[in-house]
Amino acid sequence: MVDDRRQWTHAIAGAALTTDAAGATAGSPSDRIDTSVAHPARRYNYWLGGKDNFQADRESGDAITAAFPTVRTAALENRRFLQRTVGYLAREAGIRQFLDIGTGIPTANNTHEVAQAIAPETRVVYVDNDPIVLAHARALLTSSTAGATAYIDADLRDPQRILAHPELIRAIDLSQPVALMLVAVLHFLADDDNPYALVRQLLDVLPAGSYLVASHGTHDHLPPAVAADFRAKARGGGPHGLINLRTRDEFARFFTGLDLVEPGITSVAEWRAEGEAQPRPSTDEVGMYGGVARLP
Repeated sequence: MVDDRRQWTHAIAGAALTTDAAGATAGSPSDRIDTSVAHPARRYNYWLGGKDNFQADRESGDAITAAFPTVRTAALENRRFLQRTVGYLAREAGIRQFLDIGTGIPTANNTHEVAQAIAPETRVVYVDNDPIVLAHARALLTSSTAGATAYIDADLRDPQRILAHPELIRAIDLSQPVALMLVAVLHFLADDDNPYALVRQLLDVLPAGSYLVASHGTHDHLPPAVAADFRAKARGGGPHGLINLRTRDEFARFFTGLDLVEPGITSVAEWRAEGEAQPRPSTDEVGMYGGVARLP
C-alpha cells in the first residue's frame, strides 16, 4: 500500500499546476481556493459530518437545512446509493472501469475502494473542480496493485477536456465498457449549461455495454413554498453552487436511448436497498432520484 500511495502521489503531482483549455497555467490549488464562497463539494462534506469545509460552506449548508431539514439524510442516502451501484456494476455487470465526475472530498468507501474490493483490477478516474478535492485526492485515492486510479482537475461543463486528458487516456480503455458516474452533480448544471448535451458528449464516446449512473435533486415531493425556499437558499453557493431541482421526467431525459436497470428511476434510498437498514427514509425526506442504465 505504501508503494501504491507513492505511485499515486507521483502520478498526480503534475496536477498541482493545471492548464486550462486555452493553455494558460491555472496556478497551485491553494491559489484557487476561495473560502468566502460556498462550494458544493465542501458543503456536501459538511452535511456528511466531515471537517473539510469553511464558514461559508457551513452557512450555506445550514441555510439549505433550514429550508429542507432532512438534507443530511439525503446526502447520506445518496452516498449509499453510489456504493450500492458501484457494487452492482462490479459484481453483477462485470464493469472494470469507472469515470466518476463530481467526486467530492474523499471519504470512506469511495468508488475505487468498493469496486476494487470486488475486482482488484478495476481502474477508476475521478474528476472534480474543487482544489481542496484535488489536495485530498493526492493523498487518499490509492489503488490496488492490479488496478489503477487517477484524478483529473476539470469541470463537467467541459467534457472534451475530460475525455482528452492524459490521465484518462492512461487509465481507461475507451474501447471497453465504462461506468459513467454522475452522482449528485447534474443538479449543479443550469439549463443554460445544456446539461443533456454535456452528458450525451460523454456517452457518445463510450462503447456498448457501458453504464450511466446518476442521481439528482428533485422538488417533486416538496410543497411549492418549500421548494421555492430551497432554491432561494441554494443561491448562496456561488455561481456554480446553485442547486437546480428537476422533475422525474426531466431527470429521465438523461437516460434517453439507454436501457434502465431494475428498479428503474426511483428514490436513491430505495434503489436495490434491500440490504440496508429498514425502514428506509421516505421519498419526501430524501428528495433525490437515482437510476442506472446500460448503453445498448
